[in-house]
Amino acid sequence: MSTVAVRSDELIAGVPTLTATVQRVVREAEDTYTYWSTFDDPEARRSFAFRPGQISMFGVFGVGEVPISVSSDPARPMHVAHTIRVCGRVTNVIGGLRAGDHVTIRGPFGRPWPVEQARGGDLVIVAGGLGMAPLRSAVYEALRHRGSYRRVLLLVGARDPGQMLFRRQLETWMNWSRFQERLEVHLTVDVGDAEWPHGIGVITKLFPYVDIDPRASTVFTCGPEIMMRFAMRDLSGLGIPDDRLWLTMERNMHCAVRLCGHCQMGPYFVCADGPIFRWDEIGDLMEVEEL
Repeated sequence: MSTVAVRSDELIAGVPTLTATVQRVVREAEDTYTYWSTFDDPEARRSFAFRPGQISMFGVFGVGEVPISVSSDPARPMHVAHTIRVCGRVTNVIGGLRAGDHVTIRGPFGRPWPVEQARGGDLVIVAGGLGMAPLRSAVYEALRHRGSYRRVLLLVGARDPGQMLFRRQLETWMNWSRFQERLEVHLTVDVGDAEWPHGIGVITKLFPYVDIDPRASTVFTCGPEIMMRFAMRDLSGLGIPDDRLWLTMERNMHCAVRLCGHCQMGPYFVCADGPIFRWDEIGDLMEVEEL
């Protein structure tokens, strides 16, 4: 008689580890790839659901797992996407995955983007670096309920054109918005090249030119921590209340169930209390060096 080992974190979280097959791998940047997967079990394909901004533990058998936001459309959970930068022991192995390979997915976990709170006003989405990956699902959700918002404004920055995630899709949305007032897109890079047709400069330089209404705006942001700190300070300075400034803190997560302590940030565990936080919850903590 065979036995099946169940890890303690699965029992605590009540979330099983599911197997999935990689269907497609898309190179987004020099070291960043999106892995489109489908669950092997038919019932898992029917029942899996996630909300924008939630994370999964994405893994390889015998190697380990890493916390990654789901970067696909929540309305199409049968095909899930995880956008991953190759930069460590587990992700170096993930970087070698191809269509047909098997992976593990455990989740979803965490507090999602508060898309409902933004309804009735303007939704401003600010993404820097890899930040568009955790935010793309929120864009999909906002477009599906476009009538619930006055404006949907998307500001995306990267170090250079080669590091701009989902660039083709972003430029499609940008061209689309010129004919339909559905999504306003502005792109910028720190350093451009001769072929770059969009903005040059850090993302905060866009704020004065996009006519943000502080009385009606809710902001979602993700990017390097230094970028988020400066962005939140500037947006707060425009008059947007701190309880309508939201950011995601996907750092140091390891177990996703508040066991290991790797992601503790002051009184919070990012995996359980986040990864989405209000600025008035963690703004002061982000000022503490090496916290």
